[in-house]
Amino acid sequence: MQLFDELKTLGQKHIKADKKASQKVPSGLWQACPKCHQSFYYKDLGQYKTCPNCHYGFRITARERLGWLTDHFEEMDSDLATTDPLNFPNYGKKLEKARHLTKLNDSVLTGKALINEQPVMLGIMDPYFIMGSLGTITGEKLTRLFEKALKEKLPVILCTASGGARMQEGIFSLMQMAKVSAAVKRHADAGLLYIAVLTDPTTGGVTASFAMQADITLAEPRALIGFAGKRVIEQTTFQRIPDDLQDAESVQHHGFVDQIVPREDLKEKLAWLLKFHQVKEVTHG
Repeated sequence: MQLFDELKTLGQKHIKADKKASQKVPSGLWQACPKCHQSFYYKDLGQYKTCPNCHYGFRITARERLGWLTDHFEEMDSDLATTDPLNFPNYGKKLEKARHLTKLNDSVLTGKALINEQPVMLGIMDPYFIMGSLGTITGEKLTRLFEKALKEKLPVILCTASGGARMQEGIFSLMQMAKVSAAVKRHADAGLLYIAVLTDPTTGGVTASFAMQADITLAEPRALIGFAGKRVIEQTTFQRIPDDLQDAESVQHHGFVDQIVPREDLKEKLAWLLKFHQVKEVTHG
């Protein structure tokens, strides 16, 4: 006597896959952290786009960062745009795509800001504009930012995110390292404060110049900070390097970063530093 109908038992019943089912489920509901590899529901990223497990800050546009970092912002030099000095093949198309994606004219957003009522000249590099690469206009905008800060006797905060010098502009790109560094020096000689916030990634010529010249250097958790990439180092030295060698925590351990600050605490930390510097300046005035 048969007690069960085989066709009605889940273990034995043949279930045909619905080929259209995947099209009905929205993509991007689950994300994986590139650092700790933990998977999580996309809404758990929250306002600051950080991993709920290791606090790694996912790459965001300059305008996204501006939204939660400042109370007020007046943009500078929004009309400046590169003239493609080398007539590099297909460079114009790359620029057009980057401008459409980031709503920026080049890889850095600059202007005068208020952070918890503290006035500051602010620059935010955008990793989505040709990987935040340092081009001629990037260097010009940053130079003008420090010159404006010097004129108005204001501190500078610069959030870096870059893959390094922009190859499509060759030597003109590399010259920006010295150009911005000279502006940083004039600003420093006047006794004014410069704070760098190193975000993921900060590499190449940006790391080799103005990203490491600040009075106070902060970094986001697990941010990639270095000069050459991991693969280049290994191919050059013929040695395998640790996966976390260029993480912000390792860079801090070796003395190149003063403090690692999670995104949700960054605004308060910067406001405190600006206010503290202002008090000390008045005290010693």
